[in-house]
Amino acid sequence: MLQQYDSRNDTIQVFIKDKLYPREKAKISVFDSAVQGGDAVWEGLRVYPEGIVCLDKHLTRLHESAKSLAFTNIPSKKTIKNAIRLTLESNGMNDDTHIRLTLTRGEKITSGMDPRLNQKGSCLIVLAEWKPLVYDNKSGIKVISTSIRRNAPQFLDSKIHHNNLLNNILAKIQANVAGKDAGLMLDEQGFIAELNGSNIFMIKNNIVYTPHAHACLPGITRDSVGNMCKEQGIVLKEENISLSQFINADAVFATGTMGELTPIVEIDGRNISNKSELMKTIFTLFKIKVREWCETLD
Repeated sequence: MLQQYDSRNDTIQVFIKDKLYPREKAKISVFDSAVQGGDAVWEGLRVYPEGIVCLDKHLTRLHESAKSLAFTNIPSKKTIKNAIRLTLESNGMNDDTHIRLTLTRGEKITSGMDPRLNQKGSCLIVLAEWKPLVYDNKSGIKVISTSIRRNAPQFLDSKIHHNNLLNNILAKIQANVAGKDAGLMLDEQGFIAELNGSNIFMIKNNIVYTPHAHACLPGITRDSVGNMCKEQGIVLKEENISLSQFINADAVFATGTMGELTPIVEIDGRNISNKSELMKTIFTLFKIKVREWCETLD
């Protein structure tokens, strides 16, 4: 499933550092750390009329990721919210919108790896686009397990929501070549980690399972679904889960800000029936709860 271009985005305003720029002039320096080494952190935000889903959790993760990478002059939550408000208001957006929120280490005085070369502070980018959900959450998606392993903490901690996404991109390339919608990534031990761009759950015998977050991003939608299950008395277990277990599950679905909840209908050419009544219940509950999780910019 390839995202399509929306002509409404021709004239969007993009916030960079401290002001808005029209799309064609929205640029960062070739000396910026995002260009030099993918040295940035990011969040994906979804906008509904009620507000932005789990906004504070996203901003907290952005701050924690930036702190983990020793960024300096990190903008406050209030500053970021003001930048988001300005961007949305200038574009007339309050629904059907995706925000790519990026914080780079900033511009270097000369090219190089040493963060001491970054002497202008971090750079905030708020890119808001008219964009539908990335997947069709009715028909579902087909995935293939890839040879690209998801990072584990001994290599690069997945709890840092960083811009260095090359292993995820390589997994997506393998899925593209195979004609599938997403790559299913394993950890270094061969257990399921996540899809190349979203978390994953399975249902077996009316129990919901999801992989440990050792080698995957502990996604905010993932966490919200887990909490929702617990509130409803639905049994949820976090375990090391093998590929065979997922293939033989009663239902499998992906979670993420850009896709909400999406059924997975095929893994490595094996059909997943997804006839579980429990999955239908979870999807119905999510549609209600996601609006309750929205937060305003006040």
